[in-house]
This record gives sequence, structure tokens and C-alpha cells, in this order.
Amino acid sequence: MTNLNLMLVDDHEVVRMGLRMLLEHAPDVKVIAEAGSAEEAVQLCSLHQPDVVIMDIRMPPGRSGIDACRTIVERWPQIQVIMLTSFANDELIADAIRAGAVGYVLKQVGTGELIRALEAVRQGAALLDPSITRRVLAMMRQQGENKPDPFKELTERELDVLRLLAEGKSNAEIADALVLSDKTVRNHVSTILDKLNVTNRVEAATYAVGHNIHNYKSSDR
Repeated sequence: MTNLNLMLVDDHEVVRMGLRMLLEHAPDVKVIAEAGSAEEAVQLCSLHQPDVVIMDIRMPPGRSGIDACRTIVERWPQIQVIMLTSFANDELIADAIRAGAVGYVLKQVGTGELIRALEAVRQGAALLDPSITRRVLAMMRQQGENKPDPFKELTERELDVLRLLAEGKSNAEIADALVLSDKTVRNHVSTILDKLNVTNRVEAATYAVGHNIHNYKSSDR
């Protein structure tokens, strides 16, 4: 398996050092760059093209981690951004997801949790910390309650894929469940993102759960 190349972004050097020490225990993971600001993060992404960026959500002064995430995802959509936060601020987490983050973890994360998070990203699964996911999804669900038919553009098969994606399943797991090839699932996911006008699978999953996909019936269309 090839290395997962990481960049660490936090305005506190001690936090970056702690993360680097945790990641020494991760197989096939290599920290290739570190940044202390949002501006530096964008510059280093251009130079190093990491696979994953672990980004502090707040980095005063200047641009926030959310601003940097949005720029990175727009310029280099292949780069996955995981937001790092020390507090469960629902609005900030929702903004990070909308900016294109593939998920978020708390700064108190342990070694095993962080390695599992990176493995989830490697496998293409949604990464949502369970301690704050429920509240964020509830907030986004409330915001979307008045939408008459949030899934009207999707086919039945795309709905099947989205339901599994909303459960945090990887492409391989979705393919097994629906007896499809990995390539077919990737194509469905790409089409779903386009139809829902969302940036990535985490935002799609959040949208799906927020609009109560598991109680949605096509017959209601």
C-alpha cells in the first residue's frame, strides 16, 4: 500500500508536534509538510500536493481553517481536508462541511482514533465524529425541513447509493451491498454530488441525513 501523505496545519507548534508524534504509530502514513496559518497551508498544498490535510478550524489572525479548506478543495479537489477542533461548535462544523471538508476530529483524539480516521479517509468513507455529529445533523435537518422534495433529481439506484453513503459506507462496501462494481459506485457518487450540488461525499451524507433520507419514499414524489 502506498503512503498516505499528510500536511498538518495549526497555528500552535506544540499541537503539530503532538499530532506528528501520534502519527508515528500509523503504518503507511507520512507527514510531508506543516503550516502555521491558512495562507501558508494553501501555499504548501500547491508545492507538496498532500493526499490529506489535517486543518485547525480556527487560526487567528487572518483567514480561518474553513477559508483555507474552501480554497484547497476548489483548487485541488483530490486533496482531502479533515478539520481539527478543540470544541464542538455546531455552526463552525456545519460551515466546514459546506466548505468541502471530508470530516472532522476533536483535538483530544487518541492515537487509535486518529489512525482509524485516516484509514476511513483512505477508503473513501465519511468521517464524522459521533460526539458532535448528531447535533450538527439536527441543525442542518431543521434548516432543510421546508424543502419540498430534496431528492427529486435522483434515480432509485442513486437513492440506494446515497442511503448507504449516509451511513458512512465506503465505495467498496456500497458495491458489495448493492452488487455493483466499484467503478459503477464511483460513477453514481459523482452523479449524486452533481445533482445535489454538493462538494464531496461527507456533504452529501450530511445533506441526506439532514433531509431524513431513511424515511424518504419515492412514491411521495
